[in-house]
Amino acid sequence: MTNHKQMKIIIFGNKCNVEVAHYTNEVMNILRNRGVEIMLERDFCQFLVEKGVDLSFEHTIIDSDNFSADMAFSIGGDGTFIRTSAKIGRKDIPIVGINAGRLGFLADVPGDDLVQSVNNIIDGHYHIEDHALLRLHTEERLYTDFNYAINEIAILKRDSSSMITIHAWANGTFINSYQADGLLIATATGSTAYSMSVGGPIVVPQASNFIITPVASHSLNVRPIIIPDSWEIDLKVESRNKQFLIALDGRNNVFNEQTPLKIKKASFTTKIIRRENHDFFNTLREKLMWGTGTRK
Repeated sequence: MTNHKQMKIIIFGNKCNVEVAHYTNEVMNILRNRGVEIMLERDFCQFLVEKGVDLSFEHTIIDSDNFSADMAFSIGGDGTFIRTSAKIGRKDIPIVGINAGRLGFLADVPGDDLVQSVNNIIDGHYHIEDHALLRLHTEERLYTDFNYAINEIAILKRDSSSMITIHAWANGTFINSYQADGLLIATATGSTAYSMSVGGPIVVPQASNFIITPVASHSLNVRPIIIPDSWEIDLKVESRNKQFLIALDGRNNVFNEQTPLKIKKASFTTKIIRRENHDFFNTLREKLMWGTGTRK
């Protein structure tokens, strides 16, 4: 008789969304029926118990980032998925994004399709996409958090004061001095996030590109530009109040002006599990409501 290794799945969830407790309970019931070992973070366990979820079955509590699993489930929205990606880091654990609200680009498994989707994934009916990350480097290692981003690195003015000037180079060649409220360096994955909201192009996740998009540029003829993700980007900021904000997928720090920033592709990727027969263009049509016009 062949011994099959028991599958281990770690579940992360949004503790600010009551619906997440319901979806997590559903997912755990499916996984238990399939003989999967379930792993949960301690504070997420407390959230589930507070919301009335029965955790009397055998499960593993995680207290640190020192864990291994065959798969991670992220239950919430795209923000929860990004936090899950940061927790996974370099571990090469593929992530399933289950949406507990509005359809997301990263968390694209809808709540009303849980049973079939989760069972299909356990049965191996899925494919894995490798998504590039951005890496922020400063000589003094000033960034105090996970210095990688799956969507974008945003350089922004700190308050409602005047614009900042961002000098930008690609592979040592000067691009421009952007006078704006900020500048975004986005991955192809992040093209449908902050970058899109300020006029950047949509780029398919498989494209090996970075997108440089100004935020509220003070020059109307400055437009987003796409460069290969093998290039390194160097930035230097001038600010009237001598400081600026830098945000990696929304996690922010304050830096002093003239701090040299180097941004390049990370040496590892985020692995995203996609259901069979489901692709990026499905999500675009559903999320952006393409083709739903009333014209007859």
